[in-house]
Amino acid sequence: MTEPLRLMGILAHPDDESLGIGGTLAHYAAEGVETYVVTATRGERGWNGPPDDYPGLEGLGKIREVELNGAVAVLGVRGLTYLDYIDGDLDRADPREVIARIVRAICEHKPQVVVTFAHDGAYGHPDHIAISQFTTGAIVCAADSLYTAALGLQPHRVSKLYYMALDQKLGDAYTAAFGQLSMEIDGVARSGTVWPDWSFTTHIDATAHWERVWQAVACHRSQLLNYVHLAQLTSAEHKQLWGNQSFYRVFSLVNGGRQREHDLFEGLR
Repeated sequence: MTEPLRLMGILAHPDDESLGIGGTLAHYAAEGVETYVVTATRGERGWNGPPDDYPGLEGLGKIREVELNGAVAVLGVRGLTYLDYIDGDLDRADPREVIARIVRAICEHKPQVVVTFAHDGAYGHPDHIAISQFTTGAIVCAADSLYTAALGLQPHRVSKLYYMALDQKLGDAYTAAFGQLSMEIDGVARSGTVWPDWSFTTHIDATAHWERVWQAVACHRSQLLNYVHLAQLTSAEHKQLWGNQSFYRVFSLVNGGRQREHDLFEGLR
């Protein structure tokens, strides 16, 4: 295709772009693909320090905004959009309002490929699950000329949608580096979900960019209580954490089949 290739990650919090898809963003940015990140919140409730030192929603939001701005610059991301919701409240936001904001970002930047969280939210995080649902709905609305006309926008049809998916090797590497990711929601414990190997449609080898991804991750210092431990990991351990990413192809208008992809833009080049 003659138009520039564009990739958009639509995520919930600052650090999702680095910890979640940093390798993929760095890989495609280095290739010359236009990469964009949409983040729903500023991570205002993600405080890991002493409770008495918590700077409050607005204060932490400002800290994490600076961290995110630094991380996307390192990854080579061309554009960053905030949806301006509060961390922890996203799953209770008005779907019509959230979807309209995402549609605006999609129609303005016109990505052929969109990546977001899977239905399980990686480890059951309600914000992650919500952004997955909102993004999936927004892709439908963005292609609807009647819907976009009401927003004063031209419609845009996304060609491929991917969900982030955790394989066993990466799951083991994350657990070793960060401990078990878990949370209690409505009295029920939720934790990381490893997908069976056969369910992945796509694998991206970004090992050549692991150092750049680690630099982006390190921008999120407010979130890295175990930064010293992470900094002491071997190159092989860093490569496994930041250089190998798997996805589930939710839909594609340009390709299909059981053969595993190694390019999110397969069928579009």
